[in-house]
Amino acid sequence: MRLKEFLKVGHLPTLLSSFFYFDVSFMIWVILGATGTFIVEDLGLTPAQKGMMVGIPVLGGAILRIPMGLLADRFGGKRIGIIGMLLTMVPLLWGWLLADSLPQIYALGLLLGVAGASFAVALPLASRWYPKEHQGLAMGIAGAGNSGTVLAMLFGPRIAEAYGWNSVFGLALIPLLVALIVFILFAKDCPTAVKPTKVSEYARVIKMKETWLFSFFYSLSFGGFVGMTSYLTLFFFDQYGVSKVTAGDFVTLVVFAGSFVRPIGGYLADKYGGMNLLVWLFIGATITLTIVGFLPPVYVALSLLFVTLIFFGTANGALFQVIPNVFPKEVGLLTGFVGAAGGLGGFFLPNILGTFKQWTNSYSYGFWWVAATMLVAVLFMNYLRKKVNELH
Repeated sequence: MRLKEFLKVGHLPTLLSSFFYFDVSFMIWVILGATGTFIVEDLGLTPAQKGMMVGIPVLGGAILRIPMGLLADRFGGKRIGIIGMLLTMVPLLWGWLLADSLPQIYALGLLLGVAGASFAVALPLASRWYPKEHQGLAMGIAGAGNSGTVLAMLFGPRIAEAYGWNSVFGLALIPLLVALIVFILFAKDCPTAVKPTKVSEYARVIKMKETWLFSFFYSLSFGGFVGMTSYLTLFFFDQYGVSKVTAGDFVTLVVFAGSFVRPIGGYLADKYGGMNLLVWLFIGATITLTIVGFLPPVYVALSLLFVTLIFFGTANGALFQVIPNVFPKEVGLLTGFVGAAGGLGGFFLPNILGTFKQWTNSYSYGFWWVAATMLVAVLFMNYLRKKVNELH
């Protein structure tokens, strides 16, 4: 019944084209993670350099999400989305035709952040068409575009093995052009969207401690998702000695579930309360990551990481059910601000894993560090859960 009601409200063409835009953009955003094992072999990188290489696009997305969210609020999500896709073509052309050194990889990786910043455009564009009771599902469907990771990890290593890693960047231009055409034809700005918020009101929201708590939570759930996505091919290849393509297949399997459960997270949050759900998801992720830190046999590690990314993906959907309810007028800014924090988390996670690997010659301490941070987040969630429940 609830799903039938959902289909009667909102604007389905905008929701689906926003999903497609975000899906292709996310695929491009993690392209260095998909081709990382080939680039590492070509350029002879250290563990720390590997973490930095796959983390820089995530940092670029984090930096650009706030301005992209602001611009979408001011000038409309459709216009900014089109500009974002056009700009994303630049690093793809660079990677295809010119890139052959680590400084160039770092530079084009930063520019790939434009693709990651699509999050701050696609989600508010879709969300504003839907009433409060359907926010979780709408945001979950649009946000399920992080499934683009599956495409990157499934096809990227195979294309790189057959034609070289530079060709992966060139071929990625094809789905981007398709997404651009679909977005131009079907996406539409909501005519009843709230007017842009004044800068003084943005400052007020940023001063609120809830903003920073949501950002902290998302830096772990989304940061964990995208950071693991970017780094796990290197982890499986280094730790367990599997082939480059097999490492990519493992990551495809792991992120597949984490990508598509996001709408379920939004739906469950609508039904049971986002904060209540988040507490249990973070506790689950703390447990699984702690066990992964003991570096069990490859298929045990694969299974645990599969479950971990289900927790992360569900938590991403739940978090963006809570935000529009707490900040209905500032959803564009908060999406960008909290999304930026998620990007920062995704930047730090591969660097934490790579740095601890270089310092200790083991991945254990990196996984345990992340698990301990998740546990700290649970303590803060209990505080915020009481406050959010009081409001509703």
